[in-house]
Amino acid sequence: MHPLDRYGYSLNPVSVLLWPLSLAFGAATRLRRFLYRKGLLKSEGPNAPLIVVGNIGVGGAGKTPLVARLVELARQAGYKPGVIARGYGGESTQWPRRVAADSDPAQVGDEPVMLARRCGCPVAVGPDRVAAARALVENGDCNIIVSDDGLQHYRLRRDLEIAVVDGLRRFGNGACLPAGPLREPPSRLREVDFVVGNGAARAGEYLMALHGETAVNLRDPLVSAALGNFRQSAVHAVAGIGDPWRFFNHLRHARLRLIEHPFPDHHRFRAEDLKFPEALPVLMTEKDAVKCRAFAPDNAWHVPVSARLDPEFEELWLKRLEMIALAKGVRRQVESPSRRPIPQEPSPSRGASDGQETAGDSGVPGQQGPADLRQGATGADLQGKPSGLSDPRRHSGDAGSRGPTPDG
Repeated sequence: MHPLDRYGYSLNPVSVLLWPLSLAFGAATRLRRFLYRKGLLKSEGPNAPLIVVGNIGVGGAGKTPLVARLVELARQAGYKPGVIARGYGGESTQWPRRVAADSDPAQVGDEPVMLARRCGCPVAVGPDRVAAARALVENGDCNIIVSDDGLQHYRLRRDLEIAVVDGLRRFGNGACLPAGPLREPPSRLREVDFVVGNGAARAGEYLMALHGETAVNLRDPLVSAALGNFRQSAVHAVAGIGDPWRFFNHLRHARLRLIEHPFPDHHRFRAEDLKFPEALPVLMTEKDAVKCRAFAPDNAWHVPVSARLDPEFEELWLKRLEMIALAKGVRRQVESPSRRPIPQEPSPSRGASDGQETAGDSGVPGQQGPADLRQGATGADLQGKPSGLSDPRRHSGDAGSRGPTPDG
């Protein structure tokens, strides 16, 4: 049992002792949401569709890969998307901050820099997500906003809520902090617009599978290699994400032999962290790579991932987005057929992680779900399956059927 299961993901004396505090925490979160819904606390937002992608638990669930995929879908549909995030771990003294592909992760956070590199869209960060969203819209850079995390940031008025659930760990012992891993009770999922299961999905949820079978060299991004090429020897597996074991399991499914090096989420890597006695390849997540590129050894590689979503989810989400956009006066800019380029043969994917959390290609490596659930466990398991992983067995539920929440 790995450390994440020793506390919060099981019933144990410590969690039982803290249970009264978790009940009080859950009651406080419900009260706070009630006050926002009734307008007793004010929520604010930009004059543009705003989609929040979050979760109800602590730790990585795979939000960032989903954010990147939504950005890709929105751009293909003719919108100008932008991304906002808190910039967790950033030391900047001025907020909100614009994030570019070459921004310093120590100033603005690691995940925003990764998103800026992968998505190629405007990104703004700051503890005040309302100010970050307004900065993007007012500068004319984008006409829809996707928030990476922020489901509990109720001051940010939102039009759509998407909750990501870890398909394997689910809700642990079902308790809120501090006795369990939840920031809100599981009943909160009945109020969101869509629930996406990362790796496995239950009734009423849409499946997301994360795929990545290619490693990219940190020192020279033009150099890449299939994960299978690393089977000749053991590799050092480095992960400073919410659930490092998700990344390690992803590499194991590629039949690699690992020497594991887990670090805390958002760990600030130093050159010493990547110096090991054995001169073996070092594989890490894409989120960690943005912090290590400046001092990485020549044999350091990162493994990007892409999110594959249920086609039904993508279709429903785009329809909902179009309705909200029209209501707010935002129109798509779709190229006319006569101006569209002649379709090219699709180029081979470079592969596609990081509870870490990114799409087109990015985010957290895929993971296994329990055997009684629908699964899209790992990149290795997805070979030969169509993109989107449609599953006719998915039953409709509350998720995806509700209108926008009053407060967001």
